[in-house]
Amino acid sequence: MPALNRVELIGHLGRDPETRYTPTGKTVCQFSIAVNRPNSKEPDWFQIHAWGKLGEVCQQYLSKGRLVFVSGRLQNDRWTDDKGEMQYRTHVVATQMQMLDRKPEEQEVSAEGGEEE
Repeated sequence: MPALNRVELIGHLGRDPETRYTPTGKTVCQFSIAVNRPNSKEPDWFQIHAWGKLGEVCQQYLSKGRLVFVSGRLQNDRWTDDKGEMQYRTHVVATQMQMLDRKPEEQEVSAEGGEEE
């Protein structure tokens, strides 16, 4: 049976990226982007996780307010909280990022990376 899990977004970063490292030393950069919809006053917000080399590039070049293209896949996390209730969260695991609003003096930044999660 065919299956497809692919996301492509263009939006502005809502805050500077944050990078952390797993206990095994893998890099993961997290940031959020706001995507405007026609006829809507409020944007849709998406949490992005970029792993490995792609995460390092995102941390180095992205900052709050920058316009980016991100493609990847959706991932749903599920856990039980302290009260015993199931919690869910959906985020995008990025496999490609391209900056769309570079200044004339900046070089073009585009990166792809595999999923290391």
